[in-house]
Amino acid sequence: MNGQNRDNIKPGLRVVIVQKHHQTTGELTEGVVADILTNSLNHPRGIKVRLESGEVGRVQEIIG
Repeated sequence: MNGQNRDNIKPGLRVVIVQKHHQTTGELTEGVVADILTNSLNHPRGIKVRLESGEVGRVQEIIG
């Protein structure tokens, strides 16, 4: 699924994100969506979310 479309992302979904400070290295973080922070319907770099762990980043992949 596409992490660029807000409609594909729901709280409770397991996703892979890239945090702002890891964008240059491409280091990814896996977790469960707690909140969706992007208000627009889509975003070219991925929808910004907050994970249940408190980490914030843009969705790169939706696991399920």
